[in-house]
Amino acid sequence: MPAAPLHAPFRAPVMGRLFVGAWALLLAAGPAQAAGAASAAAWPWWVWPLALFLVCFLMGIVAVPAGIGGGTLFVPIVGSFFPFHLDFVRGAGLLVALASALAAAPVLLRGGMASLRLAMPLALLASASSMGGALLGLAMPAHVVQVLLGVLVLGIVLLMAVSRQSEVPIVERPDALSRALALHGVFVDRASGRSIHWQVHRTVPGLLVFLGIGVLAGLFGIGAGWANVPALNLLMGAPLKVAAGSSGLVLSLVDSSAAWVYLNRGAVLPVIAVPSVVGMMLGARIGARLLGVLKGAVIRRMVIGLLLFAGLRALLKGLGVWP
Repeated sequence: MPAAPLHAPFRAPVMGRLFVGAWALLLAAGPAQAAGAASAAAWPWWVWPLALFLVCFLMGIVAVPAGIGGGTLFVPIVGSFFPFHLDFVRGAGLLVALASALAAAPVLLRGGMASLRLAMPLALLASASSMGGALLGLAMPAHVVQVLLGVLVLGIVLLMAVSRQSEVPIVERPDALSRALALHGVFVDRASGRSIHWQVHRTVPGLLVFLGIGVLAGLFGIGAGWANVPALNLLMGAPLKVAAGSSGLVLSLVDSSAAWVYLNRGAVLPVIAVPSVVGMMLGARIGARLLGVLKGAVIRRMVIGLLLFAGLRALLKGLGVWP
């Protein structure tokens, strides 16, 4: 049976027909989903949206304290274990990362753990390059993107495992650009009760790095929070909690730019996006409150374990070893 046009399910007058039509489209989206279609047909249509909601709720709780964005966990996990075509997963992944960032932003800004001045110039370059990455990703075959995603996620695991993130890096002298942009501030660390004054350096290399981060965010639909935090913390010298908080503000602009490309190409479906976004937003609000009191090492080890498993699954699925 040929796949229906992308807009056809949304003309159905009854909500049940909307979900059934969209679900049929998902399962017919590509030959790589044939095995998933056979197993998914045995379940009622509402099981998968409910599972997405619960999984994304848990992702939101751990993603914000880790500063990696919900899309970093969403795309490899949902793309590997749910019977959806990868293009739809990447489109929803950008909206998920955007939702988690927007849900956490008010709490982070009020607590001084996110800096709008720091995030804006970086997000400007990254959001422009993310649209080019989105166009490139949609032009590539799904199995190729799946393999590259698996390799990237395993690289993220290696980066997180070997990097020695400093809680409060010592920046003796800010550069001229950071002084001109007033990239400094103060926040109260509730875990230690200290007021920490911070400033950054290496601003020009940081801008160039975020230009490349935007391409990866659009290409894989993963938000690239995994790269934002090391760049802000290790390269530019922002405190770890400020880096994690400001990463969410960068994500909100980068993901909204790339998401328009996926929306324009019809790669965003409500049956996937709505339960994912709602679950992620609810979980992210809890995660934002945990950021001030939890030790970063606890969340970091949890995220490394999840990403290691998801990265191996994505790589093996793209290679056809574990369909």
